Amino acid sequence: MNSLLTLLGIESWKPLLAALALPPVPLILLVLVGARLILPRRGLGWSVILLASLGLWFSACSGTAQFLSQVLLKPPAALSSDQIQGLKLAGQAKQPIAILVLGGGQEALAPEYGISNLNATSLERLRFGLWLGRETGLPVGFSGGLGWAQPDGAPEAQTAARIAAQDFGRPLKWVEDQSKDTRENAARSVALLKQSGITQVVLVTNGWHMPRAIGQFEDAARGSMRIVPAPMGLATRVDTRALEWVPTERGFRNVRNVLHELLGMLVRA
Repeated sequence: MNSLLTLLGIESWKPLLAALALPPVPLILLVLVGARLILPRRGLGWSVILLASLGLWFSACSGTAQFLSQVLLKPPAALSSDQIQGLKLAGQAKQPIAILVLGGGQEALAPEYGISNLNATSLERLRFGLWLGRETGLPVGFSGGLGWAQPDGAPEAQTAARIAAQDFGRPLKWVEDQSKDTRENAARSVALLKQSGITQVVLVTNGWHMPRAIGQFEDAARGSMRIVPAPMGLATRVDTRALEWVPTERGFRNVRNVLHELLGMLVRA
């Protein structure tokens, strides 16, 4: 799919195409189709509208996101204390291991700061990566440039490097600031880390993003590096059980994230 978009010269359309393919757009179109069918085929029309309405309801429920993630994405578990201890020992032994944080987006200009800022997803990834670096003594890098939906401004990795140094007091060792998506994160980061002799990468990103990210990095490394998943954001419940099946903003966001990953895996983006 990426090759086709590049051939057609519309690779920058990826965010728009994804937005059109994910809820709520398809479900809204289904409602309109059902409304049109009411006149010639009343029963079928109302059935389509009911189906679309149920789709809209469940596409905004945290329970739906949890179910889809566990059944279809199957994200890896968080690093155990034993694994973290093993990484710490490896760091003390100066083994060629790097922690790499994948960008999740930024605000090109945050008015309150007057400069660019990481969005909540990216900032949490950076925070966990820096915490893991502190716990293990391993060096940390960040991968993220200007996404397809952000034509100009400071690359995300440069914003992350500034925040890591100024706000957390932990400068990054590697800054990959040219990638536009996960596939490019992998290709460019693997090339960069190879120059430093890195043979193992501890990959930090959200749990729902990890399966696709691991696949892309393993393809890019071609066996030259071991890719260790270090997922974060794995908490399954922050709402009460009753709210899991009631539409919420968080539920809609989580369902959309899962479906976005499934779409990305389907088209190998």
